[in-house]
Amino acid sequence: MRQVKVLFLLSSILTLLFYSITSYAVESEFPGRKLYLAVPVIELIDLYKTKSQVVLVDVRSNYEYKTLRIKDAINIPISSRDFISKMKQLRINSGTKPIVVYCNGKSCMKSYKAASKCRRYGISDVVAYDAGIMDWAKKYPAESVLLGKSPINTNRLISTSNFRKHLLTPKNFETKGAGNKVLILDVRDQFQREGISIFGVKEYRAPLDDKKVVDRYISQAKREGKTLLIYDQAGKQVRWLMYHLEDKGLQDYYFMKGGISVYYDNLRKQYIR
Repeated sequence: MRQVKVLFLLSSILTLLFYSITSYAVESEFPGRKLYLAVPVIELIDLYKTKSQVVLVDVRSNYEYKTLRIKDAINIPISSRDFISKMKQLRINSGTKPIVVYCNGKSCMKSYKAASKCRRYGISDVVAYDAGIMDWAKKYPAESVLLGKSPINTNRLISTSNFRKHLLTPKNFETKGAGNKVLILDVRDQFQREGISIFGVKEYRAPLDDKKVVDRYISQAKREGKTLLIYDQAGKQVRWLMYHLEDKGLQDYYFMKGGISVYYDNLRKQYIR
């Protein structure tokens, strides 16, 4: 009897340990889940099985949506001023279907924020798919759209290591920008800009959503044999531009790591010293 009790106790301890490790692993993989406890989530495979029974909403920017998205998803950026009004109308139009919102990946908070914001405004049955577009595209290429084409070739999905090859620290970006054979492009939108031109006459401005203007500068860099240096606000949106650059056959380009936010932080630290 004593041996049975010992074995039962040991089994209970191992079970608790297993669930503790599993819970920690999930929290580490999905950091937003512990920050948004009230937001219901749906797993990758469950979304695939029920895709036809839900309404999918991509809450990223229109540029990110047009680059890579889940097939049949609609785009309502959380940053848009009419996000709530559009979501309310969608709730009416979709009847009893659950609304599933998603963004880039496991560390992206936009899906949680979107679901949480909907809840505050009384929009019911909104669920976050928090594994994001990258995991979906790798697993279900036939249910994904890349640069307007589906099914997608998963070999064209840009890895983190490949992206990092095109990153320069703000200091190195600035040094390279001082050269003659460069074209510098600020792709922030008008709300993010402070009206300051960091690189003077070398710098051009083209918000990512303005594809024609962006294409014009890409063509110019290729035609003139110049290195294209690109920066955004926080170093995140440029990864989606990389798909477009690769599609255009441009190889000589770099992004500012961390975006202009890190550049300004470094300047402030220098003045503080």
